[in-house]
Amino acid sequence: MVELKTAAEIARMRLTGRFVAEVLAELRERAAVGVNLLELEAHVRERIRQRGAVSCYWDYAPSFGRGPFRNTVCLSVNDAVLHGLPFDYDLRDGDVLTMDLAVSIDGWVADAATTVTVGTPAPEDTRLIRATELALDAAIAAAQPGNRLGDVSAAIAAVAAAHGYPVNTEFGGHGLGRTMHEDPHVANDGRPGRGYRLRPGLTIAIEPWFARTTDRVYTDPDGWTIRSADGSRTAHSEHTVAITADGPQVLTLVA
Repeated sequence: MVELKTAAEIARMRLTGRFVAEVLAELRERAAVGVNLLELEAHVRERIRQRGAVSCYWDYAPSFGRGPFRNTVCLSVNDAVLHGLPFDYDLRDGDVLTMDLAVSIDGWVADAATTVTVGTPAPEDTRLIRATELALDAAIAAAQPGNRLGDVSAAIAAVAAAHGYPVNTEFGGHGLGRTMHEDPHVANDGRPGRGYRLRPGLTIAIEPWFARTTDRVYTDPDGWTIRSADGSRTAHSEHTVAITADGPQVLTLVA
């Protein structure tokens, strides 16, 4: 069931979103050659504790994972793109790192993700990351009241096609609010004019992610980390967005 939020509830989600955006910005600065993934996890854990927030990942045990998840941030390196389980790994020059964070503050959730290159960027990695950012921008622009979810999904797919990247539809965006995952599902490919009609009060996480040369994925032996089936590099961008009468509002931005 889709739950529409009031303006006051969206404002509370925006407070959570600001915190998520601030922590992700800190991680972008900290993600340097030689930094261990567990150091990044420890930083997030401490920031959540200081803020009095609640991690949406800790103890998360969905059907697709080997639960419970016992970390506060998803860190996915190179061919890993989703649900990356932090482990004892020192970042290397040229690594591509995706950081995905969802927390709850006073009962309201926000979720966002960003991908960076550690050290020296390869042009093909920069292009891939940029494509997910452009797809996210296009999807947000399509998230107008009166449009349909298919318009959002089609906007993502159009950017992927323009860059020559295949699209996986198994994992995508989602509604959120009181919990991390609510209806509706927001696929990264779809048909314009189809699907749920966007109405003011809807809050969704839009999250385009692409692998360079495949739309197939597999789950790592750790039971969580989703990797590209052919080992090609991946990227992922995500924002929490509220549909309002005045258009889409991004809730996961630094003030």
